[in-house]
Amino acid sequence: MGIKFRLIVMNFLQYAIWGAYLTSMGSYLVSADLSSHIGIFYAMQGIVSIFMPAVIGIVADRWIPAQRLLGMCHLLAAVFIGAAGYYAHSAGAGVQFGPLFALYSFSVAFYMPTIALSNSVAYSVLESKGFDTVKAFPPIRVWGTVGFICSMLVCDAAGFQTTYMQFVQCAVLGLTLAVYAMTLPNCPVSRGSEKKSVVEALGLRAFALFKQKKMALFFIFSMLLGVSLQITNGFANPFITSFRDVPEFASTFGANHANALISLSQVSETLCILLIPFCLKRFGIKNVMLMAMFAWVLRFGLFGLGNPGGGVWMFILSMIVYGVAFDFFNISGSLFVNNETDTAIRSSAQGLFMIMTNGIGATIGTLGAQAVVDRFVYSQSSVEAMTAGWSASWLIFAGYALCVAIVFALVFKYKHNPEAIGEIGH
Repeated sequence: MGIKFRLIVMNFLQYAIWGAYLTSMGSYLVSADLSSHIGIFYAMQGIVSIFMPAVIGIVADRWIPAQRLLGMCHLLAAVFIGAAGYYAHSAGAGVQFGPLFALYSFSVAFYMPTIALSNSVAYSVLESKGFDTVKAFPPIRVWGTVGFICSMLVCDAAGFQTTYMQFVQCAVLGLTLAVYAMTLPNCPVSRGSEKKSVVEALGLRAFALFKQKKMALFFIFSMLLGVSLQITNGFANPFITSFRDVPEFASTFGANHANALISLSQVSETLCILLIPFCLKRFGIKNVMLMAMFAWVLRFGLFGLGNPGGGVWMFILSMIVYGVAFDFFNISGSLFVNNETDTAIRSSAQGLFMIMTNGIGATIGTLGAQAVVDRFVYSQSSVEAMTAGWSASWLIFAGYALCVAIVFALVFKYKHNPEAIGEIGH
């Protein structure tokens, strides 16, 4: 079995785990009468990402091989999300926020670091085999998106979209990857024999990157853009599903199969990931990130203007631009960090990138989005008012993304060198 294929399997499972519940959990929480807690459930992914990826990255850099640590984290994440599913099953209609949230929180605490960790494993293995990561990684990573799509569609087709069974599906996939990760090639740790300071021993040198203006601005804007990352994951499915209460749209495909419609976003990802190396070479990191930011404006704005009936084309277009919005930032940003940091702190730097995006940024974004949705949607008593509230909420999110894009264009300076990327091809 070729090494690229083995990494493809790893990426497929890595994101299939997330796809089992990420876009549909909001609808399950609505069905469990926990709609006011959607924001904190998704924010928890951000909260744990503030510290867990960095901690796990430090361990991977210094003590435990990354592939082994990847397996251990997935095992623990699977056990806790499986326990959440069992609790929901046992509680029936009496599901309480406290126990479900606690079990879920422990699961994501161990899952979220695996996103950066799986990237580090892939980069390490590819480099050890003599591959150029800029060329080789995107076609491998695209299979993660394929895994996410497959998992979403299974969740939809099996009727798990509004039930706790999505957690069970997630647990099964997690246990599979936990075992598989242990079979991947070894990723060496940096145990150097020289005497190190406490800061160096703990892997905190990655935070010194803030001393560099270029890197500091990159991480700050990563945080600001990270605000947008989880909003549609948490609220797109409940939003689209809410049209079932509107007689005009009650029988439409989108209103009844939100996950299937949202899966078009991930289809778009598979195509956009393959474009990243070409775009990086031609336009550079600044312009690629700008493309992502303006794509977020369209992503939110089209949700605000569309519907699953005559306006479904706006939903579809929103799904298409998502690939640019998400991957042009996330994958390009990860490659940028990998190329701009020293090998000894690379896993820690990837963890820091996660802190700023899926950590601080996503936490602020989901909690802020919950407040907006509570104000404009869940505080309303009529279906008509709630529908109008959803539209207003999405337009507010679009306005925020537009402001970030404009400021980034004016402030972030980076000299693009196409030759540094080399010849791109798949």
